Amino acid sequence: MNKPFALPVRVYYEDTDAQGVVYYANYFRFMERARTEWLEAMGVDHVTLMNEENRILVVTEANAKFLIPARLGDSLIVTAKLSRLGRATFEIEQNIFRGGLEGELLIKGGVTAAYLAADTMKPKRIPRTFFEENLS
Repeated sequence: MNKPFALPVRVYYEDTDAQGVVYYANYFRFMERARTEWLEAMGVDHVTLMNEENRILVVTEANAKFLIPARLGDSLIVTAKLSRLGRATFEIEQNIFRGGLEGELLIKGGVTAAYLAADTMKPKRIPRTFFEENLS
């Protein structure tokens, strides 16, 4: 599979706790942004998906191993990479680095997401075109 999608993120005051350390739940927000931008870069638009195709993507599992904390003012790289594709679910490996992709690994994590019918919330087969460039 291809190299991971990488999204630069700067840590703002609003992202931190009283000690200037990124509040743990905000790492999941950073990961969500990277997943959304990654999917958009592949042509998957959430609004079109929901309104025109009656489909949605729902996170069914999220995990993170907190290795090193990020701090106020840090420049981070948040990655997203397809790690497993099933019929109606897929797994995305996500990592957060400080100082670039070769920098310090701060967070190692990922999510499992399901492809559902928006009206019934029942699983649907993921179109192969979703991840075509990631399957080569």
